[in-house]
This record gives sequence, structure tokens and C-alpha cells, in this order.
Amino acid sequence: MAWALVSFLAALVCAQAIGRILGLRRRNVEQKIKLFATLDVDNGASKKIIGFFHPYCNAGGGGERVLWAAIAALQRKEPDVISVVYSGDVDATKEKIIDKVKARFDIELSPRTLHFVFLQSRHLVEDSAWPRFTLLGQSIGSMYLAWEAMSYLIPDLFIDTMGYAFTFPVVSLLGNIPIGAYVHYPTISTTMLSRVKARTQGHTNSEAISSSALLSQGKLLYYRLFMYYYAYSLRQARFLMVNSSWTKSHIDSILQHEDTLLDLIHLLPPLLVLKLLSRKRSKSPKAAQIVYPSCDTRQMAVFPLERRERVILSIAQFRPEKDHAAQLHAFHKLLELYPEYRGSGRSSVKLVLVGGSRNVEDATRVEDLHILARELGIRDQVQFVVNASYAEVLNWLSRASIGLSTMVDEHFGINVVEFMAAGVIPVAHASGGPLLDIIVPLNGEPTGYHATSPETFAEAFRTVLTLPKEADLAMRQRARTWAVQKFSTEEFEKAWDASGWRNWLFG
Repeated sequence: MAWALVSFLAALVCAQAIGRILGLRRRNVEQKIKLFATLDVDNGASKKIIGFFHPYCNAGGGGERVLWAAIAALQRKEPDVISVVYSGDVDATKEKIIDKVKARFDIELSPRTLHFVFLQSRHLVEDSAWPRFTLLGQSIGSMYLAWEAMSYLIPDLFIDTMGYAFTFPVVSLLGNIPIGAYVHYPTISTTMLSRVKARTQGHTNSEAISSSALLSQGKLLYYRLFMYYYAYSLRQARFLMVNSSWTKSHIDSILQHEDTLLDLIHLLPPLLVLKLLSRKRSKSPKAAQIVYPSCDTRQMAVFPLERRERVILSIAQFRPEKDHAAQLHAFHKLLELYPEYRGSGRSSVKLVLVGGSRNVEDATRVEDLHILARELGIRDQVQFVVNASYAEVLNWLSRASIGLSTMVDEHFGINVVEFMAAGVIPVAHASGGPLLDIIVPLNGEPTGYHATSPETFAEAFRTVLTLPKEADLAMRQRARTWAVQKFSTEEFEKAWDASGWRNWLFG
């Protein structure tokens, strides 16, 4: 009797869910008509819609540049395709976002084939909303955000350009449409699991957990479960693009990830539903394709290489993983080891931190960095440039001598590419994209430097600052040549088109 009641209730819930989904799809016809009317589009039946899921589209970072470069290329090559951006920037307007894209990236967007769906629930994917179990909380929040997005409009092709893989099952269920993604970095990786297992303290593993064997085991189980569902979500996509060799290595391993025990558990009801709803493994992508981010090097590549100022330049959003504190410590170590660089004379060196501040948390981090600079006694030689325009960024790139990036396991590092294109010699952490893809030898000669500690960063700075003029110019030219050849807008568009998105939109 009890099983009969449970079965009846389950069937009732299932029927209601199916009814709501079908109703959502029927309403979508009206939503498309409204969209075409808003954009003043004739013959809407011949138009296709690509939905880009990017809740922080107005942030002005490297990830946003990829989004706008893709849409700009789409507008130029496929005038009958409408781009819809699902954004959480409710304090902005379409016009303001387009203007900011032009000011920050010098990318022209046409308002005629571009529409924004402003989502009200972005706070659910904020770090501050989930002080504990952050990965899980943000992933659940992204699923709700995807439901909100599909409630407004179901596109013909859904592309996540920000890394919210847990939206894929929701979009697949509600819209029954093909899904693609551009992955900047994995939400979870085998490296993260190994750090927890080894009880290594870091950005994703606090001292409170790493110092406790019990808590470490608990977090390891949590990560194991999360990895299982993350892999499940990624397999719902039809095609996957990634930004670097480092990201590809991690995503490919996650796509092949298996957990026999959890597979067996998911044969039991109600978890069996996930198996029934998921796409067959044979139809899932076996590997991701590298599509290096677009870097418009045209203006940077004409900057003079000579007479550079003694400026160490950082260009990075004020996010915790960018580790600006490490930059201050590295600069402090330089001044400590080589006091001739202190002061305001001809031999003095200056550190300039240029970056975007997205919210209150970022603004607080900037204030904390001001305090740290004062505590280290370097405040007079450190300058903060927050939310700079594209023109300001170009100005600093044309003047600086050294480009600094301290993020560990930086997924790509478009800021490093910009340094090199501008003729700024890069010094970056020896990991991720800067190590594997960007700061690599050209014709057997170096194009920049890698470091891992304040001491090694300081020594790299010293090396650049003391290069003979001929060697200095040669390295700047090599760095520029490599960046222009490998990471141009043309190369980005060619690789993006090779992902096969057209087959899923028009096929």
C-alpha cells in the first residue's frame, strides 16, 4: 500500500513537471515573437537565436572579451542570427553595456541583432551567498538561474561562456535544445582533490580544513560527489571549447571520469531518473577543443619598444584568485633586496595595479591591498587604477617595462598576451596557461619569465631591469611576434567556427 501511494505521488509530480515544461515551450513561441518585435526584425521565422549564458557580462574581464569577440564575429558573419545574452547586470542597460564593451575592449556591437535578458537571481551565484559549501551552493544557484533564463526565452542553441556546467541538465530538460560551452577553467579539478587529500592549504582549501584529518576526509567525499555530478553535467553538452592546454587537460580527464560505486548507487530510485534523462556517453564529447581567447593586438603591436618607464604593470580583476597580495609581496622583496629601486629618483621602480572591481567584495579587497601596501612600506611606489577604460589600459601598456601575473594555475592569461603584444616583458607564475601556452620560447629564445615565490619574482624583475639594451629590445620583439601570431582575433574566430556550432544551430 505504501509503495502504491509513493508511486502515485511520484507519477503525479512527474505529470505536473511535464505539464509545466510543455507549457514553457508553448509560451516560448510568444516570447520569440515579442523578441522579434522588440528588435524590429522582419520575417522572424527565418531567424535563429543563440543564447549566451554570461551572468557577469558587464564585468570587463578577459572572459567577457571572449563573449563579445564571439558575438561581434557572429554579427559580421551571420546577420540572420540573433544573439541573446542572459545577464545578471540588472543595474545596466543594453546601450550602457554596448558602450562599455567599446570603451573597454574596442569591440563594436550592433544593437539590431543583440538582445539582453536580465536575470533577477544572480545573487544566488555570488560567493557571499554561500559562505559554506560554496561550489555546491553556486552550482545550485546557477541551475535556478538557468530556469529563470529559460522561463524568459528558450534559444535555438545555448552556449555557456562563463563556466556554469550545472545549467546544462536544466536547459536540456526545459528546452530540449543543443548545448555548447566555452570553458575558462574547470569548476573542480583533480588538482583540487589532490590538494585536499594531501591537506595542502590554499585558496580552495582553508587552514581550518587542511589542519584537520576528519574535515579533510569529509571535504574529500564532498569533492568526490561534486566531481561526479560535474562530469555528468559536462557530458550534456554537444561541443566544448576551452581556452588553454591546461584547461583542456583537466576537462578531458573530467569527461572520462568514472566512479563505479556512485554509478551503482545511481541505479537505485529516485537517482535512476538522472541516468534515464542523461545523454548516452557515446554521444557526449570525448574531448574539448582549444580556442585561444581573442586578443586584439592591432593597437598594442604598434607601441614603441624603446624608452619604457620603470613600471611593473598588473592587469587583472580584483578577484581573490588573482592574488594581488602576492604581487605586493614580490615588489616588496625587490625593494628589500635592491634598495636602489626605492624612492622617486631615476632608478626607482613603480608597481601599477590596473583592474576591474565588480562588487562590494572586490572593493573591499582593494582597500585591503591599500592597507597591505602601507604595512609593507611600499605605498608611495604603488598605484591602484580601478575600473580603467580601454584607453587607460592601452596607455599603461605603452609605457610599462614589465608585466606581472601571480595567479596560480591561471587557466589562460589574456593579460599576459596583452603584455607581450604591447612589448611588455611578462613575469608570470610558473603554472597554467602562462607556463604551457603563452610564455614559451620562440625560435629557442625566451619571451618572458616564470616565477613561484616573492624571491624568484624579485629576481626576474631584476633580470629584466638590468638587461642590456640590445637584449631588452630583442626580447620585447620576440614576445610581440609570438602574441600577434598565436593569439589574434582571426585565429580565435577560425578556432571558434571549427567547434561545429553551426552544425547544431542549422543542422
